[in-house]
Amino acid sequence: MASPGRVSGSKARVGVLCSRVRLEEKRIFQALRERSVPFERIDARQLTFSLGKNGSDYVGSPAICSSQSAIPFDVVLIRCLSQTRGLCAARLFEQQGVRTVNTYRALKTCGDKVLTTIALTEHGVPTPQTAVAFSQRTALATMDAFGYPLVIKPPVGSWGRLMAKVNDREAAEAVVEHKRALDGDEPVYVQDYVAKPDRDIRTLVVGDETVYAVYRHSDHWITNTARGGGTSVCPMTPEIDRISRAAARAVGGEIVAVDLLEAPDGQLLVNEVNHTPEFHGAVEATDADVAACIVDYVLGCIEP
Repeated sequence: MASPGRVSGSKARVGVLCSRVRLEEKRIFQALRERSVPFERIDARQLTFSLGKNGSDYVGSPAICSSQSAIPFDVVLIRCLSQTRGLCAARLFEQQGVRTVNTYRALKTCGDKVLTTIALTEHGVPTPQTAVAFSQRTALATMDAFGYPLVIKPPVGSWGRLMAKVNDREAAEAVVEHKRALDGDEPVYVQDYVAKPDRDIRTLVVGDETVYAVYRHSDHWITNTARGGGTSVCPMTPEIDRISRAAARAVGGEIVAVDLLEAPDGQLLVNEVNHTPEFHGAVEATDADVAACIVDYVLGCIEP
């Protein structure tokens, strides 16, 4: 990860790539204004790069750059909802020598649950037992070997969408058949069902600091706030801090949310790592100035 050494706001040129301005982006913009940092909101839907034999040229949009020129940013904070747009833009900005947060590598890893799990296991970060199957037959055999209940997730996706808790073989056959009909080439990501309490733990890591930890509560087994889960303060223990920072390092993430599950034996397991974290729920539950932490880190990524 980059060293977050401070840089004068007057010297910084910051871009924030996003297609929709949510509460999180509004707070980030305000934190930049409070530091007198010149910044531009880059609408991902208007962004243009001209590709040629010598690489890419930034064209931008009328709101940012009226003609082809050097990219007017030292660093771009990637806050794009679209995984495809954010990933592509980060790669093109980096080709032009622009620092991105998060980096292309981190976005690519965190945006794919298979790659995330590989990175976590390679770095010894505890996760639920997971398998990836590449056909209907092997998927069903894998699920039988796991035992029920278990969880199936799309390798690419967020907000708890298209996840399924599979309680028996008949349900497994139905879910796998539906997945085959919708996208026959997509690997089947199978994960052990962790009988956690009616909550999980969401932490935010910025640089090498765990900024906050909150519980996400729900009567449903999916506790995402996007699915109606509520938040409350979670005490920051040394173990929560350690495993959160270890997960961020494993995926190369600089500003990431880490989802932790409490196993019945008390062990903490990293469920997922999110590279474009929302924090509206945490703002209601904690007094952490999340936007300020993010902006300070981003400014620290700029070379003096």
